[in-house]
Amino acid sequence: MRTLVTGGGGFIGSHLVDRLLAEGHDVDVIDDLSSGSLPNLADARADRSRRFTFHRLDVRESDLVELMKHRQPEVVFHLAAQSSVSVSVAQPVFDAEVNVVGSLNVFQGALASGTRKVVFASSGGTIYGLPEEFPVKEGHPQQPISPYGVAKKAVGDYLRYYREVQGLEFSALALANVYGPRQDPHGEAGVVAIFASQLLSGQRPTIHGDGEQTRDFVFVDDVVDAFVRASEKGDGLLVNIGTGEETSVQQLYDAMAGIVGVTGPAHYGAPRRGDVKRSSLDPGRAEIHLGWKPFTRLEDGLARTIEWFRARS
Repeated sequence: MRTLVTGGGGFIGSHLVDRLLAEGHDVDVIDDLSSGSLPNLADARADRSRRFTFHRLDVRESDLVELMKHRQPEVVFHLAAQSSVSVSVAQPVFDAEVNVVGSLNVFQGALASGTRKVVFASSGGTIYGLPEEFPVKEGHPQQPISPYGVAKKAVGDYLRYYREVQGLEFSALALANVYGPRQDPHGEAGVVAIFASQLLSGQRPTIHGDGEQTRDFVFVDDVVDAFVRASEKGDGLLVNIGTGEETSVQQLYDAMAGIVGVTGPAHYGAPRRGDVKRSSLDPGRAEIHLGWKPFTRLEDGLARTIEWFRARS
């Protein structure tokens, strides 16, 4: 099928592009390279089948709709986003422009091009706000405490409108904390990448807070598998993509330091505004409706990620 991946030059998007090409699909990528990169797409660009096309474009630009009308993707995987919680707190208007207005532009393009389905990357770590019971199920009230989470919730609401009124099918995947090769070690969202890069270069990573805050770490290959499955299943649903297990940032650091062979403690800094204390997502609906469940153990995923960074250090 002909597919389009917004944010396809990014960490998750580029892995999805590789998977789609490996399965024989035609792939268009839209990315403004503000956070994604062409090196992430090296394998795709080397593909000699001519099934891959790259378009450098911001999802907010009006040219997007015309481009999508011309390319006529059957399925749109919408991953392009402003993905920093702290940036959303400091610049909520900018966050909404990219994550809400940009998404609406993508959906209008999908309507104009006769797209069968949109698969949207939502945020399981932010849309549910401050749950009291874990792992969190999709029926939990969505009461986000950051502009980033508010924007992701709003896009989910818009998708329900587009489905019920405009006939555009969707699945929204509420992602846990995705990690793996190609993640940016210089941002704030990828603690595994940050720790890997710093540990391998002899630096002491900083843990923001006391280290007892928990996250649900899910490997990028597992997440890509969920996106591919959602292109055919899970219509009209919000689906959690996580492991259902909580891992503290301290436990993460200890595990990664052990793999690298570092014995010293981390630095500790002030907590970051907008961060939640605990996070884990119940993947039960994903197993029922997508036939998906996580298949990479944290220890194995961390080792593969560290090895990738080691090869590039």
